[in-house]
Amino acid sequence: RKLDRVGLKIGLEQWKSLDRGERLAICHLPVDSSEECDALGVFIREAMKRRFGVEPKSLTDAQRASAEPPASAPSRVVANARAAGFDLSAACWSRLDGDERFALMKMGDAETPSHNLAAALKEFGVPAIAQADQPRAK
Repeated sequence: RKLDRVGLKIGLEQWKSLDRGERLAICHLPVDSSEECDALGVFIREAMKRRFGVEPKSLTDAQRASAEPPASAPSRVVANARAAGFDLSAACWSRLDGDERFALMKMGDAETPSHNLAAALKEFGVPAIAQADQPRAK
């Protein structure tokens, strides 16, 4: 989520190649203000240049905006949660923190949701739908 807020993309292999201190800094440095996002962005760019000789890829403004999940669950996320057997109600969505909402948006706001969506819903405490209320597979 922080990388999305900062507007940068790092590949998994690049992430693994960063040393522990660099990964911890990225995870723990704040990104609550535009100045903090800029500072973290400079840190990441310099680490990537030093390690790999390249700049990280930049995200579009729309991708960057997705780091801030909406106040209410998008209908496609709710529908995909329901199809996975979970009741993602408005009250449940409001109890989730920003990181949990972001994760559910990444996994569930697509025509074909991630295979990890059900596990995330369960981990975040979203209640399962009673068997009688679940949609039937076609």
